[in-house]
Amino acid sequence: MEDSETPYHPKPEDLRRIPVDLFVSKNFPGLSAGDLGFADSSDHLLYVIRKSSSSLKSLLDSSGVPLFTISRLHNGMWELHKGDVEKRKELVLTVKRTSNRFSKIELEVSFAAGESSQLLVIKGSPFQKSCTIYSQDSIVAQTSLMYKLRQIYVRRNKFRLTIFPGSVHHSLVVAMVAVFLQGRK
Repeated sequence: MEDSETPYHPKPEDLRRIPVDLFVSKNFPGLSAGDLGFADSSDHLLYVIRKSSSSLKSLLDSSGVPLFTISRLHNGMWELHKGDVEKRKELVLTVKRTSNRFSKIELEVSFAAGESSQLLVIKGSPFQKSCTIYSQDSIVAQTSLMYKLRQIYVRRNKFRLTIFPGSVHHSLVVAMVAVFLQGRK
């Protein structure tokens, strides 16, 4: 007979197999104008995308430490470097647009040598804040708008990012989503 009063405590390795939801908005408390915040379900900011210039963005962690610099190149490609804007260190990944139709785009993500040999593909619609990041035949992450019951008009100012368990770090997924949202430009 089972003891129904014994609480279940998942093992740490089990927690790594659970998808993580981040909520994305420009309206979280403490954000500056133009910032994009990524928060957990308790509205604790985990990551912030800060616009440095028209072609540069910084990905900061919850304490404001720069993790990556996202650079938009003149040829329609993006690069992600470790560190802040002034000290762009090593190249982590490059992103290039492979398809750009009216409402849908497709981006190809290549990791720099030594980071990972996998190739990721991002497909979706920036206007709808909807994309899926694929690694071969599996889903790495997915964004979706926040729907409510009986809602006629779906607002696009807050959306969900679901990161599935795997080998790609959450901060890299956040950076790829930031590139995707700028992908139609």
